[in-house]
Amino acid sequence: MLRIAAGVAMLARCSSTRNNGGVLLSEDDIQAALAHLEGWSGDKHGITRTVELRSFPDAISVVDEVALVAEELDHHPDIDIRWRTLTFACSTHTEGGVTNKDLELAQRINSIISAS
Repeated sequence: MLRIAAGVAMLARCSSTRNNGGVLLSEDDIQAALAHLEGWSGDKHGITRTVELRSFPDAISVVDEVALVAEELDHHPDIDIRWRTLTFACSTHTEGGVTNKDLELAQRINSIISAS
């Protein structure tokens, strides 16, 4: 399990090493999808969500779980850790914007946050 030292921000590029990021979504498709993804916003360049957890250990536990999902999907978000506040950013760098992989990862991140 991934552990992050206190006070250290972890940034992991949201990209696929398999180079199968998918087709870029239109701005309309992205906005329609964001309407169903609680807490997420963005545009064709990327989507983001910021969430505040109850404590720093809770925030790190969420990051640990997201890391496992990211490895499973071979798609990794940028993660900014500021005490108990996490910001997730997703875009498919190999494609130059937002694809269905980003939306799937955002949904999985939401599930992890909801369960925390």
